[in-house]
Order: sequence, then C-alpha cells, then structure tokens
Amino acid sequence: MKKIFLVMLLSIAVFGYAQNDSQYKIINKIHLPGDDSWDYLSIDSRGHLYVSHGTMVQVIDTKNGNILGTIENLNGVHGIALAENLNKGFISSGRDSIVAVFDLNTFNVIAREKVTGANPDAILYDPFSNKVFTFNGWSKDATVLDAMTNKVVSTIRLEGKPEFSVTDKKGKVYVNIEDKSMLTCIDTKNLAVLKSWSIKPGEEPSGLAADFAGGKLFSVCANKLMIVFNLKTEKVVDSIPIGSRTDGAAFDEKSKRIFSSNGDGTLTVVGNDGNKFKVLETFPTQIGARTICLDPNTHHIFLPTADYEPLVAGEKRPKIKAGTFTIIEIIPK
Repeated sequence: MKKIFLVMLLSIAVFGYAQNDSQYKIINKIHLPGDDSWDYLSIDSRGHLYVSHGTMVQVIDTKNGNILGTIENLNGVHGIALAENLNKGFISSGRDSIVAVFDLNTFNVIAREKVTGANPDAILYDPFSNKVFTFNGWSKDATVLDAMTNKVVSTIRLEGKPEFSVTDKKGKVYVNIEDKSMLTCIDTKNLAVLKSWSIKPGEEPSGLAADFAGGKLFSVCANKLMIVFNLKTEKVVDSIPIGSRTDGAAFDEKSKRIFSSNGDGTLTVVGNDGNKFKVLETFPTQIGARTICLDPNTHHIFLPTADYEPLVAGEKRPKIKAGTFTIIEIIPK
C-alpha cells in the first residue's frame, strides 16, 4: 500500500463546525501502544478489529476498546484476511514475503508460509474457493494459498502492481492495478486472469470497495477521483471528486454509501440519488487517516492514524510522534 505523508493541518474551528453540521460523528479514539507505521485493518463478525502496526497485529474489542491480543514477530505487516469458517486469519508480512496464519480464538501463529512473489501487500480470503490471495507489489503477481492446508498452490501473473482486492464470493476476485490504472478480474476456480479494464480518468487506484448487488465497483485514485465501474457493461460510468492521499474505500450495504479515507485528514462520503453519484459530505478526521474498515453489523467506521513531528530538513517524511497511534471510531448520527 502506498506510503502517505502529511503536509497540512485542519483548524479546530472548521473541525468543530463540521462535526455539528455532519451526519457523522467521532465517538471514540482508541489509543494503542507502538510507534510504527500501519496499513490495512479488518473486522470479524464478533466485532474484533485486527490492526496492522509495524511488526505486529493488534486485536481490539470494539465494544470496549480493550486489546484482546497481539500477534508479534512480523516484518512489515500490510493486511489481515479472515476465514471465520475455518477459525483462521492470514497476515501478509511484506518485508520477509511470508503469510502468517493464526488462530482466531487464541491469536497464536500456527504457520508461516513463504509466498512465491515479493512484498505481499493486500491479502484476501475467498470463501467460494477456500483460497487466500496475496497481492505482491514488487513481483506484480498474486500468490494463492489453500486456506485448509495453508500451502501455496499457484501463482498468477498480473499486468502491473496490485493493490486492494474484493471478492464477489461467486468465483471472481477483482483487484486494482495501481501502475497501469486498471481493474483486473481473476477466476478463483481456474486461478487465472479473466479480464482487465482501464479505469481512466482514474490514476493509480489503491482502495477498492464493491456493491455487488448493485453491480458496481468503486476505485479510489491518487488523482483525487473515485471511479465507479459498472460490472454489467464493463465500463466506467462515473467519477467523483475525493480528498488527496487516499488509500482506502468502503461500502455500507445499509446506507448504500461509499467512503474514501484520505490522508489529507478527510473522509469523503458518496451517495447515489438514483441518477448519479455525488459527494454528500466531506467529514474531517485527522491527518494520516488514509485506510479504513467499516463494520457491516454496526456500521461504525474505523480509521488508524497518529500525530507527526515537524518535518526535519533533509528528511523525506515526518516521524511519528511517540505514543500517539490511534484508531478513530466514527458513527452515523
């Protein structure tokens, strides 16, 4: 997932006004130990939130904010895929190119499997095929593991650098191809690429969300656009302005709204009035809150971020301020 650096601040006055005038509100900030960077996060049906954080995954009970467990000895965590029917989770550990398999009840690691590519980033469990897909950024391919045995069964070559992915749970997985500004569809039965499509005018897509009932995919892009792709016509049907430095997207089945989490400190809320998609609200969050997880049961939104030290001359990025790593919890009013 792309590294996002922070160069702006939101004023307290604007934040306060938007909170009062908004359809959403921040109800909690869950502070977690550790000062490393972060990436994806996932949630299970029990409300357990799995947060990637440097060399570990922290498991949070969203009902009370308590840490239930920590999965350690990882190296550059990116994502967590959950196979609740198998009581397993799968973590992509990018720097050593492994998948760590863990027990969802004990959080103990039960296997560490080397992937066939380099730098596994996004990771997905597909219940239709009982397969786990890691999307490997450096080698531009996907490693496929059998979720029952934890063993690698195939490698799928891709046309470029993969980012986030979604499954329709009926035999197809869709993945953003960042450097080619494309969407690719994978057949999860035959483990092969079926089709790829351009998503222009979107450029460098990262986060991906899906409304399969409505036949739409939503790719959030580096050029501040959310691209709406129609699965029936296989065409881009709309593009909506979003914030900058986005790295995550989510779809809420109940409200039919789509969210783009932006590193500039905003959450873009998009809706559909029956004719076209449009921005309903730009909700202020916090600088760096670029990845997102939406709980489909409670409709709560979770965004990880931290405070930053001032940028020092000669450094490419500001350092994370010690003791400030936080999960922001947002709810609809």
